Amino acid sequence: MSDLQLTNSLSRKKEIFKPINPEQVSLYACGPTVYDKPHVGNARSLVVFDVLFRVLKALYGKNVKYVRNITDVDDKIIEASKKNKKDIEVITNEVTKIFHDNCKSLNCLKPTEEPKATDHIQEMIEMSSSLISKGFAYEKKGHVYFEVNSFKEYGKLSNKNLDELKAGSRIEISDFKKNPMDFVLWKPSKDNDPGWDSPWGRGRPGWHLECSVMSEKYLGKNFDIHGGGLDLIFPHHENEIAQSCSNNKTKNFANYWVHNGFVTINKEKMSKSLGNIITISEAVTKYSGEVVRLALLSAHYSQPLDWNEELLKNQERVLNKWYNLYSDQNEITKDDVDEILLDDLNTPGLIAKIHELYNAASKGDDQKKLKFNQACRLIGLFGLTKKEWESTKKKKISISESYIEKKIEERKNAKSKGDFALADKIRDELLSKGILIEDQKQKTIWKFK
Repeated sequence: MSDLQLTNSLSRKKEIFKPINPEQVSLYACGPTVYDKPHVGNARSLVVFDVLFRVLKALYGKNVKYVRNITDVDDKIIEASKKNKKDIEVITNEVTKIFHDNCKSLNCLKPTEEPKATDHIQEMIEMSSSLISKGFAYEKKGHVYFEVNSFKEYGKLSNKNLDELKAGSRIEISDFKKNPMDFVLWKPSKDNDPGWDSPWGRGRPGWHLECSVMSEKYLGKNFDIHGGGLDLIFPHHENEIAQSCSNNKTKNFANYWVHNGFVTINKEKMSKSLGNIITISEAVTKYSGEVVRLALLSAHYSQPLDWNEELLKNQERVLNKWYNLYSDQNEITKDDVDEILLDDLNTPGLIAKIHELYNAASKGDDQKKLKFNQACRLIGLFGLTKKEWESTKKKKISISESYIEKKIEERKNAKSKGDFALADKIRDELLSKGILIEDQKQKTIWKFK
């Protein structure tokens, strides 16, 4: 069996995954900032790291710890609170619940730990104080900034030097900074905004600090894999490395950095300004969560993925077919992890292999049927029973069984009169509504396509 290989954004090449300690494999993925409903771009990251978690669990058993945080204090949350005239806690609780419902719809496993930023404020204050005492940060009028010039390897993840980063980024302007690139660890809070007492006055943490503190608390100062969307490489992940390595005097923060590509909508960038944001809730209402999941896995995680109706309809047809060979679950073991998936989570390659297994299993190969079911489950499919899957299709059908039976009777009468054009028209009408009819020896049966 081959080793797991992952493309490491830090080295910009594919590497064999070697855990620090095989008895305690560690994975951290940046979770949601709970100010608005998560969209399908967020869903891609969710599903990608869920697959990685499943693969690691198959390879290392119960020795895998997966941490995914909840950011529940942030400027975006404060803005949403003012805009919607709702308490911050109401918004964060509502969005967190929607997020958890989305995770369930997408058949994502629960992470080992799901820390909230607001439960770790004291540790954030302590890390900021420590960085000041070690000469990596400074305070000015209630603001605490990390001094990027103090960390000689700043830019190693994004592979840019400070001048390039300065030219290519939107920098927060402040008279309190020594350098425009310095980033905030702690900032003052206005009277009505959330805030906590600190040595620098009442305030709240910076976004980058939150992930450094929570990952260290649950996984240690140096851990195996840190994941997130491509958009997080700079500044978020770059800043995490700078503050954590400086504070802990470690060479590495995470040994492997894994980033998923963007989702576009009909070849256009997904953005609120274009009005083409599709929430996960919308997507899983129109299509089953497993259809959405399979669509998200149809391209390699590191590549862009275009979201469109044709993609979703294709995945729906595939799953309707695959569920015909559904069988009850066996425990996933490392023997079930296909070599294709070990090669940098090549889900498109595995999906092609699943199609081959399906074709062989359809011809009565029981061994291939077992492999087919295990391969589907390894990437998070077949989370429903066959009966539950059929019920998801029924929900999409807006016509009654009596109507279907009536149409079948009309078709039967048309055929008996030799009006085959009308018979074909009735068949096509039912097919357009998601009903497939089959003529057997004595009768005509129907099923959801």
